[in-house]
Amino acid sequence: MDLSTVNAALAAKSYPDLAPICDDLFLQVASQGAATDGWPYAVHLLAHLYLNDLNSARFLWKTVPQEVKDAHPELAAVWKIGQCLWNRDYAGVYTSAQGFEWGPEIADFVAAFIESYRKRIFELLTSAYSTISVADVSHFMGMSEEDATNYAVQNGWSLDAAAKMLTVTKQKPQTNQKLDASKLQRLTECVFHLEH
Repeated sequence: MDLSTVNAALAAKSYPDLAPICDDLFLQVASQGAATDGWPYAVHLLAHLYLNDLNSARFLWKTVPQEVKDAHPELAAVWKIGQCLWNRDYAGVYTSAQGFEWGPEIADFVAAFIESYRKRIFELLTSAYSTISVADVSHFMGMSEEDATNYAVQNGWSLDAAAKMLTVTKQKPQTNQKLDASKLQRLTECVFHLEH
């Protein structure tokens, strides 16, 4: 089984590409009837979690032979992260990811997953709240209260230190609308013809 494309994506830190690469390669291997003893299940599972594709992650977990699950603690540790995601145990995601001694081939991937997850949670907090307590931000972001406050303030939020509350600053959506004179001319002609 040739895992060079998987290893190349890991080396290039092309983490969003890993799930489709692993899926395609796994299907090829399975269709040829080849043994999947050396399959990088932990990487494959984490790739789906990275994309927040929990249904595919659960399906993959169910297809992993029990003896593989038992023999690879790293795979079980990735699945623990997946369970926390599924159960919306925000603090548990960080605890599970940081509470395991990852191998060198996956450690950077786990760190990238945590950073991506943290950004996604921060975006959700930004869209859902106008004010939120420092303790709640700390919980959702998997950081100490001081680190969570610094992260929020660096991203434009403001702190009421006395109340230990953060005021959310909504990001203004960027619009890159360019006025194309030819399109405007065609629209004007169309409206003119409709009116006359």
